[in-house]
Amino acid sequence: MKETLRFESNKKSNNQRNQMQLQKYIDHTLLKATAIEEDILKLCDDALKFNFIAVCINGAHIPLVKSKLGNSSIKIATVIGFPLGAMSTKAKVLEATDYINHGADEIDMVINIGWLKSGKLLEVRNDIFEVKSAIGTKILKVIIETCYLTKEEKKIACRLAVEAKADFVKTSTGFGPGGATFEDVILFKKTVEDAIKIKASGGIKDKATALKYIELGASRIGTSSGITMMATK
Repeated sequence: MKETLRFESNKKSNNQRNQMQLQKYIDHTLLKATAIEEDILKLCDDALKFNFIAVCINGAHIPLVKSKLGNSSIKIATVIGFPLGAMSTKAKVLEATDYINHGADEIDMVINIGWLKSGKLLEVRNDIFEVKSAIGTKILKVIIETCYLTKEEKKIACRLAVEAKADFVKTSTGFGPGGATFEDVILFKKTVEDAIKIKASGGIKDKATALKYIELGASRIGTSSGITMMATK
């Protein structure tokens, strides 16, 4: 009985700690093609107000975001090969290098889904490896886009990301027919263990769901609903 009470107490304590620090998990995201500069500046203001760990925006907005966030601790994350992942490795490398040179701190890249489903595993691994090699110590998150993959393909994609020295595996772009699921994050965690981190992204709109993903092992939450989450008791 005492052990049960201690377990429940520890679980409650961990949940409370995660809730207090939720902002440090959030990649505050705006990737819509229709986003105007005013929207991007508001995204930055919100990130500064709540001290989110990062903003995630399309690459064309990096100079504007860099000028707005200045010397803050908030990271600038951007996407490459987005949202389909179907361009050449050379194109992804050039895109990633350009964005890093303009001030990006983190790169979220989409894998070549067609290559993976065709069994071209060396090509998928090299695609990831070449981007990571190009950006060096900057953070690379590999978007698996789980809605298109079987369970076995998801595990293979995670293993390839580990082998290619990526820093994170990420569930979704948010632009496919499905987003993050608890089952996928559990699968990711079992597959990568502690080799690399996990970012849950795609359709995460409330605090309770975000905290559940963190409990399951996610180190980042990609969401456009961070303000709503922070306003929820």
